[in-house]
Amino acid sequence: MKESSNQPRSVRRALTVFGLVALGVAALGIYTFLHMGKWLVREDPLEKAQAIVVLSGGLPDRALAAAQVYREGFAKEVWLTRPLEPGAAMQDLHLPYAGEEEYSRMVLIAKGVPTASIRVLTPRILNTADELKAVNSELDAQPTNAVIIVTSKGHTRRVRTLWSKLGNGRNRIIVRAAPEDYFDPEHWWRATPDALTVLREYLGLLNAWAGLPLHHTK
Repeated sequence: MKESSNQPRSVRRALTVFGLVALGVAALGIYTFLHMGKWLVREDPLEKAQAIVVLSGGLPDRALAAAQVYREGFAKEVWLTRPLEPGAAMQDLHLPYAGEEEYSRMVLIAKGVPTASIRVLTPRILNTADELKAVNSELDAQPTNAVIIVTSKGHTRRVRTLWSKLGNGRNRIIVRAAPEDYFDPEHWWRATPDALTVLREYLGLLNAWAGLPLHHTK
């Protein structure tokens, strides 16, 4: 009789423990889900640097943010990169296309950056890794070893992660997000573009952590 009376008690205890563990796992899952967007945003404090680099994409927000940082006196130059696409595809179609860097240049000039202070880095790039390699090579020939990199909010952590993989340890980047970027990190699940941004960035981070086995356009 004693053994049979203890059995339901032990079952209840096991169910209680299981319920508490399940509740804890669920709470952790909800917390992680809600904070996935915020975790992607990883900015550095602004400081003086050799140049401000506008990463490709996010036109015109990144160029506008770079112009603001330039006007505040944090660097004397703004560097642009040269994306291969869609220029190559447009050329194959025999259609005119000035190139994203030219449109970014126009935004910078319109916002007060002198033409002489704008440089376009030579290498053609396909993705963020290519851009950071170009920046790293350019920094090797500069008197100072730091640049301010302007990108979108959700892209900031991946830029920092890629730099830790591709940098040479001597050069530094200061990562900043474009304030006008559409991404809402606190409510990313409410809009399809924000959800796609989170998915793309986490896949990109996994690729970076794995040593970049996959090559993608951004």
